[in-house]
Amino acid sequence: MTALTHTSQRLRRGLVSAAGAIALTGAGLMGGLSTATAEETYRIGIVTFLSGPASGPFGVPAANAARLLVDELNAGNVPAPYDTVGMNGVRIQAVLIDEAGGPSQQVEEYRNLVQRQNVDAVIGYISSGDCLAIAPVAEDLETITVMFDCGTSRLFLENPDSRYVFRTGLDAAADNIAAVHYMKERHPDARRIAGIQQNYAWGTDSWNDFTAALEQIMPETEIVESQMPRLFQGSYGTEISVLQTRRPDIIHSSFWGGDMEAFVLQANARGLLQNATALLTTGESGLDRFNGQAPNGTILGGRGPFGAFAPENELNNWFTEAYRERFEMNPTYPSTKMAQAIFGLKHAIEKAANGASGKPDKDAVADAFRGATFESPSGTVEMSRAGGHQAMQSVAYGEYHYENGEARLENVISYRGECITPPDGVAALDWIADGMPDAECD
Repeated sequence: MTALTHTSQRLRRGLVSAAGAIALTGAGLMGGLSTATAEETYRIGIVTFLSGPASGPFGVPAANAARLLVDELNAGNVPAPYDTVGMNGVRIQAVLIDEAGGPSQQVEEYRNLVQRQNVDAVIGYISSGDCLAIAPVAEDLETITVMFDCGTSRLFLENPDSRYVFRTGLDAAADNIAAVHYMKERHPDARRIAGIQQNYAWGTDSWNDFTAALEQIMPETEIVESQMPRLFQGSYGTEISVLQTRRPDIIHSSFWGGDMEAFVLQANARGLLQNATALLTTGESGLDRFNGQAPNGTILGGRGPFGAFAPENELNNWFTEAYRERFEMNPTYPSTKMAQAIFGLKHAIEKAANGASGKPDKDAVADAFRGATFESPSGTVEMSRAGGHQAMQSVAYGEYHYENGEARLENVISYRGECITPPDGVAALDWIADGMPDAECD
């Protein structure tokens, strides 16, 4: 594990309205390619939130990353090892879909992408409920599908024989084991722990992983409260009142997007966060959005080495500069994760092609993707879990500080993947309960 300090200069955040995002981003993705045929292009369905409370902090930054990469890959402007045009020389045509509407609607949209719009692959899904619904459909339709963000640890437990589904990000177990390690290092005297999660797969999985890890790593702590409001509830007055009565030292939350920001602003205004430190596993997305309305010392995670936690390397330097220049804002972790998914797919396609021109067979792409190692703005990605379908990377946490109009991360600590990830084929909760044997946490 390594410590560092990261400064994030606040840039003007050119977010557009939800309706505008669909038109703007869709135009960017499809521009210049609307008359091309499926045979002349590699068609990718891009699914992310373009409306609703998850769009501003999550969906639009991810869509903007897709827009940028499609244009730059088609122009051949991306640094090595991705400096070939498009996907193996085939220009990319992306079809943008709004993830809003819930799992049933997303299954219908997915079938439409594959069966009517004839996409070659799909990249998407922020919501854990959506990716759990999509995974078996993707296998049934035999379509390469890359989950770029959804974090439920149930994805491959419930789909153990996946061939076409891949996840280039991490699951909730790694996030929450790392969170407990960070607590132990930065808040070793914390004793009273509370939680507030969205009441669906992501929230319940996150809380289960966190409390199980807490029992192993900080057994002297006590869980004093657990709140589970509904997804996208938006107003948390009742929950905040209950948490205040329990006097926690740390409040763990896997809230994301608008829910995360709303909770922080409301809890801070009500005084809850004056005596309790919020630990936000997805908090990096709010780094440049809190504008000083989160207390200094709030613990932020970015679900891996993404966004403000990304390392300095040629690919990340290029991506960050190009993203800032185009959108006048910093790339947050959903942006980096979308870029990682696109680069992972490009790596697999070009490895499968093995020097031949054109689009390789989907089964060859699946074989090439499984167990792959590829480069990303986040560093080297190893698809070494879930039989080669799940990435393993480090996870970092840091503390939010805001001063003189500038937000930054301080006291950043990164935990290597081998420390926080169970061995392949072992369920996270089982591994945690066994004391996390063979974890490499030097």
